[in-house]
Amino acid sequence: MSASHQNACDDAVELLQVHNATLDTVISISGMTCGSCVSAIQSAVSQLPGILSFDISLNEDRGSFIHSAAIVTAKSIAQSIEDCGFDVEILSSNAQLRGPDLDDQDDEAIETTALSPSASACNVRRRQSSGHPQCNAMDEPSAFCRLKVSGMTCASCVGNIERSLSSRTGIHSVVVGLMNERADIKYDGSIYSENDIVAIVTDLGYPSTLVSQDELKEQVDLLVEGMTCASCVGIIERALRDKDGVISASIGLVTKRCRVEFQRDEVGVRDLIGVIEDAGHFKARLAPAETNVEDLKYQDEISKWRFVFLFSAVFTVPTMIFMFNPPSFNLSYRPELNNTSRLLTRGLDLRALVMWILSTIVLAVSGSPFYKSSYMALRHRTTNMDVLIMMATSISYVYSVVVIIVAMIKKSEVPDFFFDVPPTLITFISLGRWMEHIAKGKTSQALVDLLSLQAKEACLVELSLKGLVESERTIPLGLVQTEDILKVLPGDRIPVDGKVISGQSSVDESMLTGESLPVPKAADDVVLGGTLNQTGMLLIRSTHVGKDSTLAQIVRLVEDAQTSKAPIQFYADKIAARFVPGVLVLAMLTWVVWMIVGAAVPSVLQDKRCTADESAGQSRPAFSNATNGTSDDTTPIECAVENAFLYAVTVLAIACPCALGLATPTAVMVGTGVGAKRGILIKGGEPLETTHKVNYVVFDKTGTLTYGKPRVVLFQLVDALRSSFSPGVGRDLIVRRALAIVGSAESGSEHPLGQAIVDHAKEELRVSQLGEVSDFQAVPGCGLRCYVENLKFLFADSPQTTRLQPAKAHPLSEDLTEETKFEVLIGNREWMHRNHINVTSAINDNMEKNERLGQTVVLAAINGHLTAMIAIADTIRTEAPVAISSLKSLGITPVMLTGDNFRTAKAIAAQVGITSIFAQVLPSHKLQKVKDLQDGLGLGESDPAAKGNPVVAFVGDGLNDSPALAQANVGIAIGSGTNVALEAADIVLIKNDLQDVVAAIDLSRVTVRRIRLNFLWACIYNLIGLPIAAGVLEPAGVHLRPWMAAAAMALSSVTVVCSSLLLKRWRPPTGQLCVEADASNRRRVRVKASGHYSLQEAV
Repeated sequence: MSASHQNACDDAVELLQVHNATLDTVISISGMTCGSCVSAIQSAVSQLPGILSFDISLNEDRGSFIHSAAIVTAKSIAQSIEDCGFDVEILSSNAQLRGPDLDDQDDEAIETTALSPSASACNVRRRQSSGHPQCNAMDEPSAFCRLKVSGMTCASCVGNIERSLSSRTGIHSVVVGLMNERADIKYDGSIYSENDIVAIVTDLGYPSTLVSQDELKEQVDLLVEGMTCASCVGIIERALRDKDGVISASIGLVTKRCRVEFQRDEVGVRDLIGVIEDAGHFKARLAPAETNVEDLKYQDEISKWRFVFLFSAVFTVPTMIFMFNPPSFNLSYRPELNNTSRLLTRGLDLRALVMWILSTIVLAVSGSPFYKSSYMALRHRTTNMDVLIMMATSISYVYSVVVIIVAMIKKSEVPDFFFDVPPTLITFISLGRWMEHIAKGKTSQALVDLLSLQAKEACLVELSLKGLVESERTIPLGLVQTEDILKVLPGDRIPVDGKVISGQSSVDESMLTGESLPVPKAADDVVLGGTLNQTGMLLIRSTHVGKDSTLAQIVRLVEDAQTSKAPIQFYADKIAARFVPGVLVLAMLTWVVWMIVGAAVPSVLQDKRCTADESAGQSRPAFSNATNGTSDDTTPIECAVENAFLYAVTVLAIACPCALGLATPTAVMVGTGVGAKRGILIKGGEPLETTHKVNYVVFDKTGTLTYGKPRVVLFQLVDALRSSFSPGVGRDLIVRRALAIVGSAESGSEHPLGQAIVDHAKEELRVSQLGEVSDFQAVPGCGLRCYVENLKFLFADSPQTTRLQPAKAHPLSEDLTEETKFEVLIGNREWMHRNHINVTSAINDNMEKNERLGQTVVLAAINGHLTAMIAIADTIRTEAPVAISSLKSLGITPVMLTGDNFRTAKAIAAQVGITSIFAQVLPSHKLQKVKDLQDGLGLGESDPAAKGNPVVAFVGDGLNDSPALAQANVGIAIGSGTNVALEAADIVLIKNDLQDVVAAIDLSRVTVRRIRLNFLWACIYNLIGLPIAAGVLEPAGVHLRPWMAAAAMALSSVTVVCSSLLLKRWRPPTGQLCVEADASNRRRVRVKASGHYSLQEAV
């Protein structure tokens, strides 16, 4: 706030106070980000006396305040807002005077001062309201809605809407934005509904529609530092979910990412960060747009815990030497001196002093991270793993100090102490934390590898009109735009997704697709950013850059998957939330029980209390650290207290919720990472867990079981023509001529079957252009008629056919000239009959034979002579039969779903080995078929998989598959499918390989087994370790010391993480399950599923 503005404001207030003025002050407010900021300002201002009404505009960063000049000044209002953490500046102030001489006159607005050149802005968003602000809608039922308002042209329109709404009873606040055409309205929900508000604004002449609440939802990723165990995760998630406006919150302990979905009109990102930091010793910040590789490697945490461990180990080693107390290391033991000479003073000897000093140093330095964490947790009335460590070390240390001081005061013998517990406990736990973070870094290795694929720079080139490189320069990757021409040298990584425009090479795509062999690339081929160019130079045109690239999307999917939680994790979270308080209660109960046992049956402890060590010339307590064995006059109460503390501390030391918290997320991270490296993208822990339960896998036929593109599988001359030529060059030439003529004729057609014939002709003839077509005529449902000419250039190097004339004249046997012209008919039987072409029974039988295989068969006639039969089919994928056989071997029922008639569907299903078919299914009915299977109605009552609640996976690729993908328990999309299908799916197969469906299911089963094994280990560890630590097996002579418990606790977390890391050894079951496939299926793969017959095979 400038000094000149402030002085002018003060002068105006002094002048107006004598007139009992009401001021309308407009203040600029900087720093507001959401509705929560507005609420904070409203709450602060409403506490000021003399405020009659106010209106805060979030969109324009200003507020209008009507207040009594005699009670509260503009400066006081500004100071109140500034105290909330916002920057303020008084823009203007207008006054309305009501003096004694003006009672019978209308109110007159007098502008007393202009504090800003934009004083006219002071009238924006003013709302008159009477009474004290607390009489406003603070205690009334409040509702909120956002409208899309059309028809506003200027600030006057804004004012009309605000004044009209504000004058109505029950309307609390109105904020209208002219530029974004939106209105935010808070109102009394008991008086108005959302539709009422829409109708009111529309009646004012501004057509309005309600903005969906989903549009107000926002999602943010935060990085949270300071979490140590599953208890921390539960604390933060509960705190966030209790915050108004937060819809959901999910935290990954390993990734340190917190994903929060919230209503942006109720809460902002800054509020969320505040909630997290107020929940304990945590630090939160916005997650960067691009993941930092160093964050995934845990380098800072590894360095921190390495230092803590090494520092504490230096002082713990001598402590453990004294702890075991062999005579050769007993600094206080001097046989040549009498017993009293061992003491520094009564109650304290040299050994006790040294261990005291060592323990204090370890606690002060290495123990500080644990103490800081536990202090912040207790300060916020929460508990975590560090609280247990803090209590165990503190109790041991304080107890030891107290008994030593009491012994020194009483001048008694050196008492039993536990100075060994703090350093050994901290050393073993810090060692465990160090190893745990190293292992955590390895669980993120797949994501680190993906991020490392990204190139840092790109070579941008400019081409001349002739396609030659004119110039080139190296630019940062972030400056690459779509349609840029980039040069990629051999050995370089391809910077972005693009299409090859020049050059030939082979590209290693193994890191993205899992394809082990290099993929050849030539002009018009698609290349992916992050893949490695191997042999030749390529010029590519960029198509997808930045976050739209395939690599960026894969990284995002993997990050999302590793942040999300599997359903089984929620059970672990519930246990972990109650684990620490439960352990504290158990430790207290252990202390009480052993105190009672020691007092009631002292012989139980005293019989084992001391054991003679004649070789050392001293007696030594079995369970204590006493230097010189305390005498036999040790009271039972002292024995009971010592042992009760020992067992209670051991319980605190051995308890570990970390293993429970790490069991699922580490396995999910490794599992999804391994899948991503092999071209299987699993979108989170839930689909990963659900997939292992799949009973049915439903395949959409077109584009999934088949290639989704019609192909010519048979081009065959009719028997009469074929028998006229002897095998060899002559017949081959006639076949090539027939293919050229038919392919040229179909080049005028837009039908998919016609395009398949054209592609086949170009591929077999190895040409890019066919003959000329004229007088083209197509009859839907029948066929086409046209004339083809100018074919001589296709056979310039072929021998003339005068020496190869058949017995009967045929137009294909004539020598080609520039003027040679052919009349071509292509179509079905009906089309041939209409044009008086005779179709013999032999040809008809041959057609029916191919049609039974699910193929579409057409005939071709040239110059009135029936010439060829062409079979076209959407051929099955090469790997489909093996994938289906593998699914069956896993006990899963494969189902085919298609819109084809039953005969065609049955033929296709027979080729791949599927027996369960849904045929003639409209695209809109696919969802219902999936639902029927989920309800157990799909395949009849005899189907064993229909019992209970079957789990259904749907595999598809098209736009019309997206509803079924969403309905299925697990949606699996082929990577070449539409974007809508990929978005709706739970699993994406990048390689378009159906065997990856089997691999995904197998990976899910292996990962879930690993999760269960981790849980089993964590539960067994705690269920067995805690009772032993509490002394349950003491009657059998089995007991644990605190340092043993600490070592076991540290080992438990490391064991769980290492167990998850074993998932890296997983390999897809390809080649193993194939052996179990039916032999006939394997033969069919080699013959039928090759996808394309060569010309020689067809003839």
